[in-house]
Parts: sequence; C-alpha cells; structure tokens
Amino acid sequence: MRKKLKILVTNDDGIDAPGLKYLWEALVDIAELYIIAPSSEKSGVGLGITIRDPILIQPVSWEKDTKAWKVTGTPADCVRMGLSVILKSPPDLVVSGINRGSNSGRNVLYSGTVGGVIEGILRNVPGIAFSCVDFVNPDYKKALHLIHPLVNHVIENPLPHGTFLNVNFPDTQEIRGIKLARQGRGYWIEDPDHRIHPEGHSYFWHGGKWNEHDEHEESDVHLLKQGFAAAVPIQVSELTDHKLYQERKAHFDTLFSYNP
Repeated sequence: MRKKLKILVTNDDGIDAPGLKYLWEALVDIAELYIIAPSSEKSGVGLGITIRDPILIQPVSWEKDTKAWKVTGTPADCVRMGLSVILKSPPDLVVSGINRGSNSGRNVLYSGTVGGVIEGILRNVPGIAFSCVDFVNPDYKKALHLIHPLVNHVIENPLPHGTFLNVNFPDTQEIRGIKLARQGRGYWIEDPDHRIHPEGHSYFWHGGKWNEHDEHEESDVHLLKQGFAAAVPIQVSELTDHKLYQERKAHFDTLFSYNP
C-alpha cells in the first residue's frame, strides 16, 4: 500500500486566493497537504526571492486540520522557507496554483506560480504548476477532476530530473480533455496606461496585451484555444545552449586566450 503523499501547496495569488482553496479541495482527501503561500499577491515575480527585507512566517487556520502558513515573500521564498524552516522532511511534490490567468506560452518566464515549482525542482522535489486561462471570472470547479489524475501520473511515472509539468486549463464552457503539449511562443507584453498625478507629474500603469505568434498545433497556446487543457513538460536543470557551445568553444577560446 502506497504511503499517503506529502504535498507542499503554494501559489502567487496569495494565501486568500480562491484558486488556492480549489487546489486544496482537489487534493485534501488523497494527500497530506502543507499550504505555504504568500501573505499577499505576488503575480509576475517569476523566480524572484526576498533578500532586502525580513521574511515573516505566520500560521494560518485552515479547514480539515490542514497546516497552513503565510509568508511575507514570493512563491520561491515560500518553497525555500517550507523546505528549510517549516517542514521536518521534504515533500513528495510541490503543486502551485490554481493561478488566475494564463501561464501558457512564454509567460512561464514571468510567472510566480511557475517560480514556486521551479524552486522545488532545483531542490530535487518534483512539481506541477496549475493555471486557469480566464483571468476575469475563472471557473476553477470544471478543472478539479483533472488535478488528482495529473498528480497520480507524476508520482507513478516520475518526470526526468529537472523537469516539471506546466498545466493550463482553458476558458471554454467544458474541457474537452487534456493533452501533453509543447510550450507556446505567445506572451503578455506591456500596454502602458499614461496618467497624470494630481501634483502634475506623469506615471504609468504597466497594463498588458497578448503578443500573438504563429503557434505550433501541438503548443499549449493553440490547444487551449481548442478547448483542451495543456500539460507541458518543462526542463530547467540544463540551461546551456549546447549546439552553440560546441560550435564556438574553440574559436572563443582562441579569440580570448590570455598568455601572461
């Protein structure tokens, strides 16, 4: 009989976010959950960590005797504090979300939801990031039945070292199924809103608009538009461009050689 899973749950929308509650609901009956989430929203912080301010960790009451803490930091801080301070032993899995808004395409490079999972990956703890495309009025309930099977798949079929799953749920009325996908190319870019302060100086709200790209038919961006949930295996353990490294190493070493 398999022991009950130990799962660290985090997000970037904050400890009070509805998506976090739904993720807990999907897993509470099949795993021992430890919620460690930011005390306030930390969207868009990526893998950022807090180094110039103190980090405060406070326990939070939760349903079904689930242990929960809020952390005055980023999702990556939450996982760091979870593994080094809060938990007595490493979890079997880190799950993050359910994020309000898409983390398809190259948005993963900005995502705090994904950043929390990557922090676990860097410490040899597998992970899954969950996001819902609909930012305005996400219907998390329609995705709940997919979360447990995805967690089971990752536990029973371990991902390669350094790989995590980035899962996005579509904003269609019904989810047609879930597909293993490749990461798309689109992402949100700035759409600055110029305003004038009452004191007379200019300022901007960052804003955002979708930057379209030609997408592969097996990309998460394309499949989400077709009504499928998309799960992308993302590898972060090796960041070197090995092709360029091999092509240029000899020339580079000769060009910049130093003989005192």
